[in-house]
Amino acid sequence: MRYWHGYGAHVEPEGVRFGVWAPHARQVNVEGDFNGWDPHRGVELTRDENGNWFGFSPDARPGDRYKYKILGSDGVWRLKADPVAFACETPPATASVVFESTHTWTDGEWMARHRDGRRVSPNRPMAVYEVHLQSWRPGLSYDDLAEQLVAHVAGLGFTHVEFLPVMEHPFGGSWGYQPTGFFAPTARLGDPDGLRRLIDAFHRAGIAVILDWVPAHFPRDDWALARYDGEPLYEHPDPRRGEHPDWGSLIFDFGHPHVRNFLIGSALYWIEEFHADGIRVDAVSSMLFLDYSRQPGAWEPNVFGGTTNLEAVDFVKILTMELHRLHPSVVLAAEESAAWPGVTRPVPDDGLGFDLKWNLGWMNNTLRCLTIEPVFRRYHFDELRRPSSYAFMEHDLLPLSHDEVVHGKGSLAGKLPGTRWQQLAGLRGLLAYQWAFPGKKLLFMGGEFGQRGEWSEQWGLDWDGAKEGDGVARLMVDMNRRYQELAPLWSREDDPAGTHWGGAHADANMISFVRYGRDGDAVVCVANFSGNEIRDWRVGLPWAGTWREVLNTDAPEYDGAGSGNLGAVTADAGHGWDWLPDSGCVTVGPYAVVWLAGRHGE
Repeated sequence: MRYWHGYGAHVEPEGVRFGVWAPHARQVNVEGDFNGWDPHRGVELTRDENGNWFGFSPDARPGDRYKYKILGSDGVWRLKADPVAFACETPPATASVVFESTHTWTDGEWMARHRDGRRVSPNRPMAVYEVHLQSWRPGLSYDDLAEQLVAHVAGLGFTHVEFLPVMEHPFGGSWGYQPTGFFAPTARLGDPDGLRRLIDAFHRAGIAVILDWVPAHFPRDDWALARYDGEPLYEHPDPRRGEHPDWGSLIFDFGHPHVRNFLIGSALYWIEEFHADGIRVDAVSSMLFLDYSRQPGAWEPNVFGGTTNLEAVDFVKILTMELHRLHPSVVLAAEESAAWPGVTRPVPDDGLGFDLKWNLGWMNNTLRCLTIEPVFRRYHFDELRRPSSYAFMEHDLLPLSHDEVVHGKGSLAGKLPGTRWQQLAGLRGLLAYQWAFPGKKLLFMGGEFGQRGEWSEQWGLDWDGAKEGDGVARLMVDMNRRYQELAPLWSREDDPAGTHWGGAHADANMISFVRYGRDGDAVVCVANFSGNEIRDWRVGLPWAGTWREVLNTDAPEYDGAGSGNLGAVTADAGHGWDWLPDSGCVTVGPYAVVWLAGRHGE
């Protein structure tokens, strides 16, 4: 299962040992810096009965570039990068690089504390800052990020950070989602030990690291995995299963045992060699369905006549079971957009075995309502209410991700209607609504200060204009702290009875719900998605007494207008409202959200 132990370039005292899988090859040599890239001085590898080729060079050293020269069954020589390279040249160069880690980990306390626990507990808070490392501040190295990015994420109070794929990829505009180096971090930011130091620094700061990982497809570059030994090898040989119509890439042969071992080994590699705390699997839906983005006649049914890619389903189940068996505490999340049943159900219960699923329905429904002018939102209020009907079907992570701020969609704040002040007020309300809604939280970089323009991987974030969004950033700090302090916001996250959906009033653009804790406490979220201040709005409350106003996105410290409740609301006994026994009157500013916290008997 630890695939990388047998393949790749391994530094030994007397030189470097090479191993590669190429079962259709007639001959495999290694060429590189250590032999002057001279084909007549290449190291000839020896084939075993399983199509593996092994060899040794006493002249190779760490830092040497190399490639395999492969004579295919068609009689054509091809120069190929190592599928299990541990380091690569900086793109657009494409050679593999001999690398031996010298990093000494300093996160022993973190690993001891976290690696023996549950993968992801439904009764623990989780707020994820999603980041594209190369464009957070363009020009920074892994070591620069270990200082600046770690301080930024820690200062905002996030519990987790999620990197868009760090695996080497030839085209920067793919953001890492078309990888060629399944065992090599991108060299654009430094060597692999630089990434190790970055993750180490996050762990010392008490922040878990999730890596996006892409087993769904790979690019067609002729120097990489495509037709690796002259014939389809990593890709499925049938183009109806082996070619992706949307992305112009190739699809793995999920039914081949060696390909499965390669992919599972890749995921395991990032967990064991880089101390990743989680893996988020990209584009799961594209793997599960044979007709994904295909027209009739462009796909072949499975043996039962259906659309399910049975081999891919088996692969996913084996992946999650093996990773959980070897590393029970590691979080496995799925981006699955097709409502596959049981994504987060255990494999023995006919699930896929993930711990979390990106709830793209929540994102789409919520944004479809809130990106409309407030005067028209009442006609689309069902979009805002719809997520309550499927909130507990899976263990959810609520994403406001990179996918929502690219390809003409505008920035998160920019897609909201109104003046700049109204956009920032709307963003503060949206984030507080997200943080109160059942499910883990994810926000893409730039959202924490209301980035004006759409994200570009070339230009990065608009740090020069970030100051105008200081109020959003201050809210994020306070909100993350209170989210972690207020147990009702996460202690019954997997329990439908832990949330009361009551106050949805489309004509006023007002919505409220209650999150119950386990110890007689509760938090009520009251959202005013109209463009006007709403005064003395009656809202249902679970019990009479004093309810503290613990968060108000319209507060002056967040650059709001200052509407509020002077720190508390009193619930009147016996005045039932919104299917709750008691109620009180609340003032909520335009586009604002208020959190009220109470304990029974106080």
